[in-house]
Amino acid sequence: MAGRNHLYIPGPTNVPSEILNAMHVNMEDHRSPVFPELLTPLLQDLKKIFKTEAGQAFIFPATGTAGWEIALTNALNPGDKVLIYRFGQFSHLWAEMAKRLGFIVEIHEETWGKGIPLDKLEARLKEDPKHEIKAVLATHNETATGVTSDIGGVRRAMDEANHPALLFVDGVSSIASIDFRMDEWGVDGAISGSQKGFMLPAGGTFLAFSQKALKATENSTYPRCFLDLKDQMTANQNGYTPYTPSLPILYGLRKSLEMLLEEGLEHVFARHHRLAEGTRKAVFAWGLKLCAQPGFESDTVSAVVVPENKDAREVISTAFSRYDISLGAGLSEVAGKVFRIGHLGDMNDVSMLGALAGVEMALLDNGFNIKPGSGVAAAMEYYRSTAK
Repeated sequence: MAGRNHLYIPGPTNVPSEILNAMHVNMEDHRSPVFPELLTPLLQDLKKIFKTEAGQAFIFPATGTAGWEIALTNALNPGDKVLIYRFGQFSHLWAEMAKRLGFIVEIHEETWGKGIPLDKLEARLKEDPKHEIKAVLATHNETATGVTSDIGGVRRAMDEANHPALLFVDGVSSIASIDFRMDEWGVDGAISGSQKGFMLPAGGTFLAFSQKALKATENSTYPRCFLDLKDQMTANQNGYTPYTPSLPILYGLRKSLEMLLEEGLEHVFARHHRLAEGTRKAVFAWGLKLCAQPGFESDTVSAVVVPENKDAREVISTAFSRYDISLGAGLSEVAGKVFRIGHLGDMNDVSMLGALAGVEMALLDNGFNIKPGSGVAAAMEYYRSTAK
């Protein structure tokens, strides 16, 4: 088929040509005297994305999943209790990881389509006067269901309960796309990945730890080696890494940060919100609904529920085979029940309209009772009325 595959999944996202060009570099000596000129500014500028002045940023040649493990194993001890609300595949996987690593995991089930229930969290923490819970694991943006939780609200609930637990946040599909305020929200460990809002290939996990979390690393006895933050801190203070870094990721990150900061984070967040709103208007114009319940809608991915007599996998297959569009599949409990439209990273109004047109054609091909052009028209009117 002529043209290229159009990527509308919630990660990996499209990589801009500027970043691809920046990553096309000859290999160099990562122990050279000039290497700190690359790494040190990257760590400082990452703090701007996390919105932290007090915290410390880290770069690992890994993925967001490794970021989960870094947070757990560097600041906690074997057998510590952690609390997590499970409301999608990625919160589920983080909980399963914690269990496999030997932590006591207190899992609270929530409806897939909702986020973290702040009232329930506050009440549960108040029931823990001995502070046996050492960390709250919060999934900021549940990619599987298109749900965003209120992390500022999580911090308020913890403060109202006067609970000292660490707050670790999975921001893999939110940071650099959705407003994130590490210092203001009292986040102790923020985790992100290269392949979402940073518009890079997979292969980098970016983290930030608060001073409270860094202090906790001094008392952690959990066995670790490659994922040890102490090794990173020792090497980073001189502008180096404890092992061979991924140079293309670092050079790509340099360009990514320049692009994000040049656009301005508030403008980045506003752009993602507009793209998401247009998508939601298209979905409702088709007579369909979101998996996310009102108030929890994500600005980076929309999980669209299909009628019970339809299979979302057929929509995804048709979109790919006929129109060269990649959509996200439903995962685990929502497999076959939803398809996901990613609207994050290097996208604008026109690219989003292309995605919606492809989805609409796939829906029509699979016998959905929708009016041709209805979704695209709804999104188009919204984008036109809100364009600046």
